[in-house]
Amino acid sequence: MISRRHMLQSASCGFGYLALQSSLCQGTVQAGTQAGSLAATNLARAKRVIFLCMSGGPAQMDTFDYKPQTGNKKHPGSAMAFQQRGDSGLWISDLLPETAKHADRLCVINGMHADTGNHAQSFLQLHTGERLRKRPSMGSWISYGLGSENENLPSFISLNAAKPSVYSSAFLPTEYAGTPIGTNGENMSAATIRDITGNHLPSSVKRQQLDFVQQMNRQHATQRSSDKHLEGVIESMELAFRMQSSAPELLDLSNETEATLKRYRVGKKLSIGTCRPTDFGRQCLLARRFAEAGVRFIELNHGGWDQHKNHRRDLKANCETTDAPIAALLEDLTARGLMDDTLVVWGGEFGRPGLTPDDGKDETGHNAKGFTFWLAGGGVKSGYVHGKTNETGARAVEGKVHFRDLHATILNLMGLDHRALNFQHEGRQHQLTGPEEAKVVTELFA
Repeated sequence: MISRRHMLQSASCGFGYLALQSSLCQGTVQAGTQAGSLAATNLARAKRVIFLCMSGGPAQMDTFDYKPQTGNKKHPGSAMAFQQRGDSGLWISDLLPETAKHADRLCVINGMHADTGNHAQSFLQLHTGERLRKRPSMGSWISYGLGSENENLPSFISLNAAKPSVYSSAFLPTEYAGTPIGTNGENMSAATIRDITGNHLPSSVKRQQLDFVQQMNRQHATQRSSDKHLEGVIESMELAFRMQSSAPELLDLSNETEATLKRYRVGKKLSIGTCRPTDFGRQCLLARRFAEAGVRFIELNHGGWDQHKNHRRDLKANCETTDAPIAALLEDLTARGLMDDTLVVWGGEFGRPGLTPDDGKDETGHNAKGFTFWLAGGGVKSGYVHGKTNETGARAVEGKVHFRDLHATILNLMGLDHRALNFQHEGRQHQLTGPEEAKVVTELFA
């Protein structure tokens, strides 16, 4: 006798197995709209988010928060050369020459701060608003609130994710979890959405197989009417079938010009010190294609910013890996008319202390008391700097923005009220920003 599990793994090109893996569905469009109706604000400035996650703790004083030496005594500050860029005069490091060309599109937040300098806890808080417990990720909350613009694609895609917390829906219905492409160090040049292609049967026969499996699933669901996870899996199988016509084409970069692949540095994979070969250029190009196709939340990941030793060498490698691809993404979003309603977010779980000139040291630690994020597009100011750290960059002193404030602001830009976007779980209401008061940073709005 064939078990139900075996049937899920083998029928319809493995769609049942995909459902258990990615748990995404067309129902996101309808359910997301319903969930978001109570949380909607009067104005949605952005339709989608592209989150450029720089895990490890980017060195803000050597990228976007210029700290020259002041006074007679040498102190921690910027070890790399900076220049003022664009008409706005934003200070940007010479390590980021391509990104610097887009200075007048950036909204730099130099007053970020978080609760802890521990990687795991701060990374979790950045993504979920919670330092210790498993909670839905930011992408899942936005998917829950707004759904997808394209019923044939997931509303939330995560590229090169190292941890499930990046794309987990936790206690939210499983259809709001992210679809991971490339996990745990998988070669991003070959990473794809699994189990959605197969030529062993005609499409009509696959549809018949899926209908048969779904009939069993729905009969099973009648006995477990309150099982939201099961409902999500059933719906995700329908999405998996529809994704056959859309996802493979989006993942195939062979129709991009050689010039485009070169601009994005697709296939370029540096492996120097802490910098790992993430093919960040391919991630950025896929992000542009997913944004064009209607994916609501797209997260890209480049780790390696944790430069405890060989700070200068490893920082240069990380900047070289990400600089041109990000610039190409911003250029294309603008040229294709997507920049105005796409919110691009750059940052990591915290920052780093600065180096002191001539002390012979080339190593840095963690700093959660003051660091940098930047936003672009999606209704935020351009060529603007918000907040500041003290003269040594040790702590935020003006325009302070906590992760919960950043979350509230992103939700607001997407047309959602962080106080109303909540979910009942274990006897209480939960929200991305947590139980503490969060502030929408309206000073960032254009």
